[in-house]
Amino acid sequence: MSLGSKIKKLRDREGIQQKDFAKKIGVSNVVLSRYESDERKPDYDTLQKIADYFEVTTDYLLGREEKKYPAWGDEAEFEDWVNDPTVDKFYKEFKESPEERKKALLAVWEILKTQNNNK
Repeated sequence: MSLGSKIKKLRDREGIQQKDFAKKIGVSNVVLSRYESDERKPDYDTLQKIADYFEVTTDYLLGREEKKYPAWGDEAEFEDWVNDPTVDKFYKEFKESPEERKKALLAVWEILKTQNNNK
């Protein structure tokens, strides 16, 4: 899979429009379109912004490695988890929550993890 098709696939999966994603990584919509059609390659800084936004490695984007998420052991398991509608709903709601609510939720999560370890 080419760099451009990977960028487009990740963008589509994230549900972000081309113009909005272009703005987030600091390029014009036309430039992003050329990346996605493999007519142009991003410079290093832009490639890093793309990787950071999608939380993948630059090596994955460049085709140097198959694993997108280096911290996750089994990519198939990760894909199942990411595509779970409950996880998707939680992620979107969490991402849009105020910082105070995020901190509170993370504190609750730490408590739950501790309780689980005591069983």
